[in-house]
Amino acid sequence: MKFILSLLLAMISFSTFSAPKSDLWPYWNKSDDASTLVVDHQDWQQLLDQYLVSKGEYTLFKYASVSAKDKQVLANYLERLAKTDPLSLNKAQQYAYWVNLYNAITVQLILDNYPVKSITKLGGLFSFGPWGDEVITINGKTLTLNDIEHRILRPIWNDPRTHYAVNCASLGCPNLQHKAFTADNTESLLEQAAKSFINSDKGVLVNGNGARLSSIYDWFGEDFGDKPELIKHLSQYRADLGTLDGKISYDYDWSLNDTK
Repeated sequence: MKFILSLLLAMISFSTFSAPKSDLWPYWNKSDDASTLVVDHQDWQQLLDQYLVSKGEYTLFKYASVSAKDKQVLANYLERLAKTDPLSLNKAQQYAYWVNLYNAITVQLILDNYPVKSITKLGGLFSFGPWGDEVITINGKTLTLNDIEHRILRPIWNDPRTHYAVNCASLGCPNLQHKAFTADNTESLLEQAAKSFINSDKGVLVNGNGARLSSIYDWFGEDFGDKPELIKHLSQYRADLGTLDGKISYDYDWSLNDTK
């Protein structure tokens, strides 16, 4: 009976999963473009330097190796971001703030629940992952990871490359970047992340004149456009995809991006 219940819950979770639509939260759509305030992301960079490693087409996180001291560094970093008013920043600083915040929270969620095989195992009883859970309070407003990605980053910046920037701690996800995002490096990191993902098998695996694409191109089709628009986007970073005209399928690996 216990096995049947577990199987039923798993089936419910996977069958009900659907990617949220881009839905602006107007409160966050403000900035001070004259602001010269700079958010320090060095603590996050320190953690990336220490625990993020490259292996083949993946970047993997050494979750099991993170020391108690560095877990506190991460907690302090997130606490400092929570006390920062992003509306007081210019747009470039804001983008880096939200992307780093999302990625750092995701790592903290895994560390708080480690060992775990997949981030999809986190969250409530009938949840597919923790994305709808309240994870941080900023300016007196409690946010979820879904809020950060789908109600702030996507609708405000309207840049499909954001999907290559935020990381869901899964092998199928575009890689967590080795560099923390900053106002100065955002454009180069987005281009690097897009090129790397689209030229990896987990991003695009060509089969004859068709291809198996990452499910992000299916889930977030509204951001990438119809098939011709999607192919145009992909071919910007991989020229051979410009003639792609066969069957397209989608796949995604939710396994944890763990060095183990």
